[in-house]
Amino acid sequence: MALVLHAGNTNKNGFKALIAAEYSGVKVELVKNFEMGVTNKTAEFLKMNPIGKVPVLETPDGPIFESNAIARYVARLKADNPLLGSSLIENAHVEQWIDFATLEIDANILRWFIPRIGYAVYLPPAEEATISALKRALDALNTYLACNTYLVGHSVTLADIVMTCNLSLGFSRILTKSFTSEFPHIERYFWTMVNLPNFHKILGEVKQADSVPPVQSKKPSQVQAAKPKAKDEPKKETAKPKVELAAAEEEAPKPKAKNPLDLLPPSKMILDEWKRLYSNTRTNFREVAIKGFWDMYDPEGYSLWFCDYKYNDENTVSFVTLNKVGGFLQRMDLARKYAFGKMLVIGSEPPYKVKGLWLFRGQEVPQFIIDECYDMELYEWRKVDITDEAQKERASQMIEDCEPFEGEALLDAKCFK
Repeated sequence: MALVLHAGNTNKNGFKALIAAEYSGVKVELVKNFEMGVTNKTAEFLKMNPIGKVPVLETPDGPIFESNAIARYVARLKADNPLLGSSLIENAHVEQWIDFATLEIDANILRWFIPRIGYAVYLPPAEEATISALKRALDALNTYLACNTYLVGHSVTLADIVMTCNLSLGFSRILTKSFTSEFPHIERYFWTMVNLPNFHKILGEVKQADSVPPVQSKKPSQVQAAKPKAKDEPKKETAKPKVELAAAEEEAPKPKAKNPLDLLPPSKMILDEWKRLYSNTRTNFREVAIKGFWDMYDPEGYSLWFCDYKYNDENTVSFVTLNKVGGFLQRMDLARKYAFGKMLVIGSEPPYKVKGLWLFRGQEVPQFIIDECYDMELYEWRKVDITDEAQKERASQMIEDCEPFEGEALLDAKCFK
């Protein structure tokens, strides 16, 4: 019995098995005239998969459903298939990236896309959370791909097949160029993969989405025909019941809640004035900008914080470390109105140290930043005691990009303003 794949000819989950088959020299026959929503509801199909999920692979030993399991089965039909890795650790890494591609990439792309095309309830807060989670996953993948052509080893594995198929839905339906440009290494990886012969044969030409799909408007469940009026029927004025009016008032859009930092008492320190002074000072920085900062600083309205990256031992590649810091600053954009920051990458050789100084409105690290920017938890945060002259001087040196800093060279210094 030949291997028969039940899936539509545009199903990215079915593509995983078909691409794996191309690399493995295995023949998989795709069912013709498969109609989603019809074919998978038949008794014959439900016997293979009782909940009607697609794809399903028919094998001599019985059916298999779940696309990753199908792709693994196809790959294992070839002995010592390099798609599965060339060692025990490589095989584990293949499985690792398959899980990542499924749980972090595919799941979040679908949570963003499905509600917009009307197949799930659209909730703006849920969409924001989903996009944030997706960006977090893509940033991690982008950092990894900065110095890796493939996900595992030096050739295509099943991990690349699953990852590329999952990304293909995103790139073609919702991930526009303006979105993916934040992740250049993923862009390079994706377009390289989809243009490899075995991928291209199955996927065809992939075109990137021009725009995010608009949210589908809600349609009334029933549309009642208007009842024709009798010619002499007088027009009746009916007052809306109070309950109906109250319901309408409840449905009216409510004003957006203010950020708690906007409710703090006014501060004598005007953050934009400090940012302008910092940007415009070209000479005598210590005498002009640093002195100006401490003259402006309001310890009641603002607080200063040192941050130290928890995992400096991992910072073994300079440009990857710099990308890591750059990504952190991009994700801090939501705090621009309330913060100023300096991030230093320290050391002339690896491992590089990442340290920072942040000025925040209020007396604590703002909770909304902690909630929205996952990088915050990667750093140890320590409030600056400005009555301690040593801590105050250290803060001044960080603002100034003083080199050497604490006896070491600066690889780079980045400013958030």
